[in-house]
Amino acid sequence: MNDEQRRVGSNARREGRPASSHMAATPVWRLRLVLGIIFIAMAVLVGRIVYLQVFDHQFLQGQGDSRTVRVQSIDAHRGMISDRDGEPLAVSTPVVTLWANPRQLPTDPLQLTRLAEALGQRPAALMARIDDNRDREFMYLERRMTPEPARRVLDLDIAGVYGRREYKRYYPAGEVTSQLVGMTNIDDHGQEGLELAYDNYLSGVPGQRRVLQDRKGQLVRDLHLIREARPGGNVTLSISLRLQYLAYRELKATVTEHNADSGTLVMMDAHTGEVLAMVSLPSYNPNNRASVDPAGLRNRALTDAFEPGSVMKPLAMSAGLESGKFAPDTPMDTSPGWMVVDGYTIKDVRNFGQLDMTGVITHSSNIGMTHMALALPDDAIWNVYDSMKLGHPTGLGFPGEASGSLPSPWDWSKAKRATLSYGYGLSLNAVQLASAYTAITNDGVQLPPSLLKLNGAPEGHRVMSAKTAHELIEMMETVITRGGGSRAALEGYRVAGKTGTVRKVGSSGYQEAAYRSNFVGIAPASDPRIITVISIDNPKGSQYYGGLVAAPVFSRVAGNALRLLDVPPDQQSTEESGGS
Repeated sequence: MNDEQRRVGSNARREGRPASSHMAATPVWRLRLVLGIIFIAMAVLVGRIVYLQVFDHQFLQGQGDSRTVRVQSIDAHRGMISDRDGEPLAVSTPVVTLWANPRQLPTDPLQLTRLAEALGQRPAALMARIDDNRDREFMYLERRMTPEPARRVLDLDIAGVYGRREYKRYYPAGEVTSQLVGMTNIDDHGQEGLELAYDNYLSGVPGQRRVLQDRKGQLVRDLHLIREARPGGNVTLSISLRLQYLAYRELKATVTEHNADSGTLVMMDAHTGEVLAMVSLPSYNPNNRASVDPAGLRNRALTDAFEPGSVMKPLAMSAGLESGKFAPDTPMDTSPGWMVVDGYTIKDVRNFGQLDMTGVITHSSNIGMTHMALALPDDAIWNVYDSMKLGHPTGLGFPGEASGSLPSPWDWSKAKRATLSYGYGLSLNAVQLASAYTAITNDGVQLPPSLLKLNGAPEGHRVMSAKTAHELIEMMETVITRGGGSRAALEGYRVAGKTGTVRKVGSSGYQEAAYRSNFVGIAPASDPRIITVISIDNPKGSQYYGGLVAAPVFSRVAGNALRLLDVPPDQQSTEESGGS
């Protein structure tokens, strides 16, 4: 800048003029406008903050809670199932279910490989599953792991991997009680057996709690309990686990020995109707379901109905004794060992000739039973069976129970009346059969069956007189001492029983070489404590009669059972009496 320019600038400042044309002064009103806008904006912002914090703080609280506060479900502990002595049959144990948020999971193959190895899964399979669920926020990694392996997975601290505590059902007796107790599914709801029948009672009611979580979904702290979990109720069964083990062992040995298709055993308390043991084969292990055979799921004692055959003869005989036309010593001519009724040939295994009614039971004479049935009113035997609730549900509420069938007696032919007297033409399950026999062991009063432990004998209903019941016990004793049930005898105990061998029905009628071997035993005969029904389905080989296949099972099971139940002998042993 030269001297002339400096002089001009100095003069301009003294006179209040701009030094140049681009140095004009900013208007005051514009500055005030800008400051006013800033002040108003700040006032609005401060006012909004005060309003939200003081007058409408619930909004901010709700927005914050929606991101950090969660309501978690608290699983209810499923009730325990135990035997009559308190031995556990089904218990719940704590487990951990691992789940993940696929959106949070890392994409690094190395971390996913570590995760897969810790889970015991193939890395490629796990990665493929994660890729298929990347647009979701939830997927299971592994259900119901034991706590220690699950902890090892969580300790990897992989983003998006979480754990939840649950309960898993464990069955201490395994396959010995599986069809009766049943099992639960992956969500711990009853799926089979009593687990299904009493699912609502066993399940309980889940609880809820409000918790604070961080942005990764990890629990920071419990805030408060909304509702406590209410554990499920406990169920005490009527069975004795000791008797169940005993029955399972002996039944399995017999099914294996005779290469049978299946087997069933029911032991019932003679004076209460409580089921003390209930076994079906084949069975399955509910703790390892990887190779469960569907055939093993059936509790055949209740789900399978079958023609019982000659084990019905004592029950049918009660109609003859009650009528007054027949007594245990009433003579009956069964010669020549066969007869034709309505064009249908009825046979005995041989010609037994002259028998009394006791002998008809002793030798299981179809001819003797037919003569008795045809001498009674048309519906006499049907009325006895119907009064015993055959063909009706047992009332146990067991899933899939078969009620059996008892056809109406109207317009029955003589042949139908005859076959009904020796156990053909109707069907029932093993529990129904055992329950019917409580009428004989309980002075003529039949008791309803029970799978739950009772505090006393339930109220029954009378189906025959006490005199008839006592006579039938004595008649059935001869089956063991002089008839085909000798292999059911017990050392030191009097036994009453009845054998039965039934031809199985096929697509074209009764089969020539397929049988069901049955036996019903009562012990001790002087004061009955147990009734045992045994049914072996389709034994292979030369031995298929009930007295040869099923009766020995009774001898091995009932003898030990009476000793376990502390029932005193009612007969001197052969060694003590000097007999042979």
